[in-house]
Order: sequence, then C-alpha cells, then structure tokens
Amino acid sequence: MAGAARDVSKAERVYAILRRRIRELALPPGAPLRKEEIAAELGVSRAPVSEALARLAEEGLAEIFPQHGSFVAPIRPEAVRESLFIRSALEIEAMRRLAPTADADLAARLDENLAGQAAALDAGDLARFHDLDEALHALLFASAGTSRALRILDAARAPLDRLRRLALPEPGRPQATLAEHRRLADAVKSGDAELAGAAMRVHLANVARSIEAELAKLEAAG
Repeated sequence: MAGAARDVSKAERVYAILRRRIRELALPPGAPLRKEEIAAELGVSRAPVSEALARLAEEGLAEIFPQHGSFVAPIRPEAVRESLFIRSALEIEAMRRLAPTADADLAARLDENLAGQAAALDAGDLARFHDLDEALHALLFASAGTSRALRILDAARAPLDRLRRLALPEPGRPQATLAEHRRLADAVKSGDAELAGAAMRVHLANVARSIEAELAKLEAAG
C-alpha cells in the first residue's frame, strides 16, 4: 500500500509540474512530451509520467498517439468557448452564494491578495499578477463552499489559461483587471448576492472579450 501511495504522489507531482508548464506556455502547443526525458528530469519512472499524461489528455492539454508519442495539445477554439461558458455559470453562481455569508476573515484575505496584485503591477511582474489573479478567483470560489465544483471549475479553466497568458500583456488590460477585482471584493463585502453576481458577470465578459480577440488571431492564422 505504501508503494502505491508513493506512485500516486509521484504522478500528482509530475502532473502538477507539466500542467503548469503547459498552462504558462513554457511547453507550447505541439511540443513533444517524451516520457523518458520527463522521467529522467523529475527523477521518477515512466509509470507516473504515463499517468500524468493521461490526466492531461483528459483535460485537453495533451494528446497521446500510440506508436507516435505524446504532444502538447493545440489551442482549440471550441474547447475554449465551452470553458468560458462553464466558468461563467459556476463563478457567477458562486458569487451569489458567497456574498450573504462573507465575513471579516474573507475580507482581509481579499484585501491582502489585491494589495499583492497592485504591487506586482507596480513591479511589472505579470507572472506574479497572473498567479494572484488565479488565487483570488480560487479563494472566492472555495469560500462559497463548493469543493466538488472547484475541481470541475479547475478542469474547465485549463483550456482558457494558455490564451489568458497571451491576452494578459494587452495594453491596459492588467490594470483594468485589477479594478474589476476590486469591484468583485467590494461586491462580496456588501453582502448583496445580486450585486456580487453582476460584478462577476461583468468581469468575465471582459475576460471573454480578451479571449475572443486572441481566438480571432489564431483562427485567422490557421
């Protein structure tokens, strides 16, 4: 049993590392995912790598071709648009559920995150800003008490993240995102469910516009 647990732990680690690299575009679409190289780099056997690649394939982040190898999946517009739909439905409802029950501890954690976002923008650290952006949304969603839905949301967001990385440097967009995040926090603190849901709806509509602009570029090029 202990050996099986270690194998699961290794597979989780490999999965997390590869997933982050793919979502951050360190591994771009089409990049080969060679099991031997990954196993050697991360100090594991091929089995945890195979398990990790299978999970990534389920999320649409990798493609496995028997006898030909595994590769980072292309960015598919239909998958991205489906993810936008799922994300909007889940996050808007979570905000409506959360606002009436928000407490001082959550308000303090939101303020801390927003201060970090502002500092990251002042320093020109967009990677840090993006991490805090994700952390803010995760905090809001988790605070709504929807642990199972959080797993569904995380999987649904995976196809979006690569395009969001491309869209983030759009002039003025990071600053606008921070302003929208502040409105999200204020809406939660107000305790008004409808205001909170509306704030998230507006924010995600702006995210969708940035994503659609990137999709248009991909579709024009392809």
